[in-house]
Amino acid sequence: MNIRKKKKAKGLHIIIVGCGKVGSNLVDRLIEDEHNISVIDQDASKIQQITDRYDVFGVVGNGASFAVQMEAGVDQADVLIAVTAADELNLLCCIVAKQSGHCDVIARVRTPEYSEEAEYLKKQLGLAMIINPDLLAARAIARNLFMPTALSVNAFARGQADMVRIKLPQGNVLTGKTIRELGQEGRLNDVLICAVERDGDVMIPAGSFVLQAGDVIVFIAQIRHGRNFLKNIGFQTHQVGDALLIGGGRTGYYLAKMLLDAGVEVKIVENDPGRCEELSEILSDAVVIRGDASNADLLQEVGIESAESVVALTGFDEENILLTLHAREVSNAKTITKINRLTFHQVIENLDLGSVVFPKYITSETIVAFVRAKEASLGSEIETLVQLFGDRIEAIEFRVGAESQVTGTSLADLDLKEQVLITCINRNGRIIIPRGSDAVQSGDTVIVVTTQKGIDGIEDILAG
Repeated sequence: MNIRKKKKAKGLHIIIVGCGKVGSNLVDRLIEDEHNISVIDQDASKIQQITDRYDVFGVVGNGASFAVQMEAGVDQADVLIAVTAADELNLLCCIVAKQSGHCDVIARVRTPEYSEEAEYLKKQLGLAMIINPDLLAARAIARNLFMPTALSVNAFARGQADMVRIKLPQGNVLTGKTIRELGQEGRLNDVLICAVERDGDVMIPAGSFVLQAGDVIVFIAQIRHGRNFLKNIGFQTHQVGDALLIGGGRTGYYLAKMLLDAGVEVKIVENDPGRCEELSEILSDAVVIRGDASNADLLQEVGIESAESVVALTGFDEENILLTLHAREVSNAKTITKINRLTFHQVIENLDLGSVVFPKYITSETIVAFVRAKEASLGSEIETLVQLFGDRIEAIEFRVGAESQVTGTSLADLDLKEQVLITCINRNGRIIIPRGSDAVQSGDTVIVVTTQKGIDGIEDILAG
């Protein structure tokens, strides 16, 4: 059974198998880039909902079926993305697609054993990418715990540069001054402020922009320079010494392992006795406590009031939010909240939760970066794509291939689109926070921050 809608002529032909939260978010993201999308799911109601909302082609059926994939156009597809709830089904979908067509295939795989064999599976099955949302979320949380005064930390330039989001408190040395003045004072040496959120509005600030208390700013810098900047403006920069993880699922396991390897003491509160026993065996250096984290007395007993960090990782968003609010009420801990649903994003952003991680967003960002890189021209390639402030600003890292209109010209002389900022250049491992006299060269990786949509290749940043 299929549900037909008009197909677009522009962009790649992409098949998405699985119309859950990730699949739906991918449709929402990729349709903006005007790709030709087909969706497959065994649940007819999910297909109907998506085809009612978007201009896509829907097929009801088993995504691993050759006939179903052919009906969705796999023989003409450029990319197939399998994001059902079952790892084995996702892998099987990709195997069938490789045999049926000539497309790149991407599988969502969450089982730790499969993730540990990701490179082997990619090679043997011909996968372009294996995505593990839990592992990606754990990495994002760990980066934040290593720089706990930040709201979020994203890695660029192969881990050599960080894009950091902080909120300016009352009386901070940055407030009441323009960005130009701060630069003249030397406070922004080796650091570039590339985005600001104020009262719900998001902008890429000019030199005349005056920072105020309560502003959420995003800056980019080489890691050590970023830490020095934070220290110099009054933020603590040391990593947490201990972490209380509430929820011992896959994300909790990955995160605990990363933190233990970094010398952080870890406690895990988990309600399922079988999972507690399993975690105690595979994470021998962690303290695993069986109990219901909704019990305030239990949380007090396990030390929530003195914890340096509390991470809410249960499978229920409402519980995670309440746990975080409780932690912020009774302690001075760094708090991080995992949110699984993508609805009510703005409401969640307005709550006093500290740092919030959306695994589904992280997953879709990684896949969209691959799709845009495949479509990009002139040999430019997207290495990293991160959404800031929901989806209102994108930070995109391009690898610059062939010489073009962007290369060899000083940044001051480039005619860039409005609300486009070149924030960082990685030249053979040397991180450059660019000024107007710098120029992009072939072989560089370049980080661009923009409110513009449809920036797929480096030349898309130019006006006209």
